[in-house]
Amino acid sequence: MNKLGIGRRDKVQQFMTITGASEKVALQALKVSDWNLEGAFDVFYSQSQVKSSADARRLEELYNRYKDPYADMILADGISLLCNDMQVDPQDIVMLVLSWHMKAATMCEFSKQEFIGGLQSLGIDSLEKLREKLPFMRSEMKDEHKFREIYNFAFSWAKEKGQKSLALDTAIGMWQLLFAEKEWPLVEHWCQFLQARHNKAISRDTWSQLLEFARNVDPALTNYDAEGAWPYLIDEFVEYLTENSIVQIGQMSDWSQKG
Repeated sequence: MNKLGIGRRDKVQQFMTITGASEKVALQALKVSDWNLEGAFDVFYSQSQVKSSADARRLEELYNRYKDPYADMILADGISLLCNDMQVDPQDIVMLVLSWHMKAATMCEFSKQEFIGGLQSLGIDSLEKLREKLPFMRSEMKDEHKFREIYNFAFSWAKEKGQKSLALDTAIGMWQLLFAEKEWPLVEHWCQFLQARHNKAISRDTWSQLLEFARNVDPALTNYDAEGAWPYLIDEFVEYLTENSIVQIGQMSDWSQKG
């Protein structure tokens, strides 16, 4: 830019300030328009529109690849094909993270708006870019704030339509998946306890409070407050742990950490 006269340097600077474009893009647009600033803006914005419409067209093509032939949605078969294209297992937690980005209402299906809107928010318009984004989406599970959001999202996402509670088998599967990422030594005991003593669907309150329990009460229960406002199911779980000598308040047995 130093080789340019003052007038042209000013135009480049003005163009960059108004459009947010790089110096290289500014120079290209101004040269094409014979250094007419208004003409350069026209060139720049028309190219930007072509790019965004191309992105939208690629997203539309991607959606149509997975769309169900009989409904304007991506259903189980389409998601299976998507997983195959992404080279991930359908049970991989990254599919939960992707669904969270898409704000998907239900497991195993994406509306057109959810699919395209979610990919746009991630800056993805191709299968290649989606694959490249997988390590980033996995890393989001390590962020405490995002993990909490994804954990709370999972309850509504995994429950059957029209149901207020989450089926026990589904809840157990989700807990095993989520706590494999954020290790909680008592997760398997919790799941065994539910199958032995509860055997009913899981309420949203129990779902959300369990995360608080796992995060705030140490596995040896040294800071567990019996007078605290835990759901009755969590209080019963603590009794189950002590009755079965899995935990003696203040210390965990060695085998329970391995189990």
